[in-house]
Amino acid sequence: MTDSSLNAMQYEQMIAESRDRRMDWWRKARFGMFIHYGLYSVIGRHEWVMSMEGIDIPDYEKTAGSFRPKEGCCREWAKLAKDAGMKYMVLTTRHHEGFSLWDSKANPYNSVNYGPHRDIVREFVDACREQDLKIGFYSSLMDWHHPDGARAASDLSARRRFLDYIEALNTELLTQYGKIDILWYDVPDPMTTAEEWDSLARNQRMRALQPNIIINDRSRLPEDFGTPEGQIRPSERDWEACMTFNDISWGYLDEAQARAYAYNAPRILRMLCTCSRNGGNLLLNIGPAPDGSVPKDAIEPLRQVGEWLRANGEAVYGPLLKNPLGSSWFRGGNGITGMTCAQNKKAVYLWNWITPPNGDMFLAGFDIPASSVVELSTGRSIPFINLPDGRIHLMDLRRPEGAVGVALYKVSFEEPFRSYRPFGKYPQIAY
Repeated sequence: MTDSSLNAMQYEQMIAESRDRRMDWWRKARFGMFIHYGLYSVIGRHEWVMSMEGIDIPDYEKTAGSFRPKEGCCREWAKLAKDAGMKYMVLTTRHHEGFSLWDSKANPYNSVNYGPHRDIVREFVDACREQDLKIGFYSSLMDWHHPDGARAASDLSARRRFLDYIEALNTELLTQYGKIDILWYDVPDPMTTAEEWDSLARNQRMRALQPNIIINDRSRLPEDFGTPEGQIRPSERDWEACMTFNDISWGYLDEAQARAYAYNAPRILRMLCTCSRNGGNLLLNIGPAPDGSVPKDAIEPLRQVGEWLRANGEAVYGPLLKNPLGSSWFRGGNGITGMTCAQNKKAVYLWNWITPPNGDMFLAGFDIPASSVVELSTGRSIPFINLPDGRIHLMDLRRPEGAVGVALYKVSFEEPFRSYRPFGKYPQIAY
């Protein structure tokens, strides 16, 4: 049982002792699905539409009557996540609009009392378990609907009521659905410190309810992992880049128009490569349509990524060596490839974004010669020559058939390489 009276140093020491064990599955997962779904999906302009367009609470509440997720929509999400090679899902159980997607006693403004009259969180949890996906609950700290949501910044009585409300919501989520793997906080406003949010004591109580849970860094405490948003920003600690599917909105947008901005499979793979080589995860969002359907612009790219991962997953799921340079600009390989590296340094994986038309390419910078080069998806041996100047000359490279077009080559060495100079001779930057 967690002692909620621990001070910050004691608490960090306590969770650090179990972090490697708790984070083990997450560090291997690499790829997860974020799902932003709520009343804003019905409006279809942005998940912050209530705030950004200044909609009064009574007018916004009317949207709840039109919120009608179809039966089985959570199974569609989970099936697509599994097909895409994702290992976990995180659902917005309650976004900033304040509408809970479960049968909440703390918040009557929910999906059982309004709209579908169903517990969407229960359906989500069941769908995750059917597909053997780890389960994450997104929980907003900010709440535009609650009467104390703004007053809590300056009114201590309002703050106490609001903090009790936030804790009651998260207690429901962590006690009604069995084992939950991730508590994903968001937007700790209007308070500006962990002390004002009482995060230290509350998170200890949350961990007492779910001892194996991992918690992100958005309750103004560092907790288990960082969450750069809308960008891939590597860190020395565990980190996860959360990305929209179109760089406009987390929530649903008109599919015909949003398609022009949507990621295709190669762009998703580029993000996944950057995360994997830098020891991070990619949490890629979909914003379901009002009825819960997956937007069409997301379906085919995610399925293509999943097909690619089934053939090339060794380069993603690891175990991989985290880039010790710790910076996203480091690609490895050469100008038209990305690279991930086996943890034992006896193999590197070249992600060929562009296949040279003549089939020739050079790899520079390793201190020992290659022993074999194989196209991972087909097992085809790639002809190569170890040159006297230390370069590896790859030959007969072919662009894979299909829409993705990203070839993956495994370059192996007899012994672990000792050093790597990612820019070859100029300049002399050692890896």
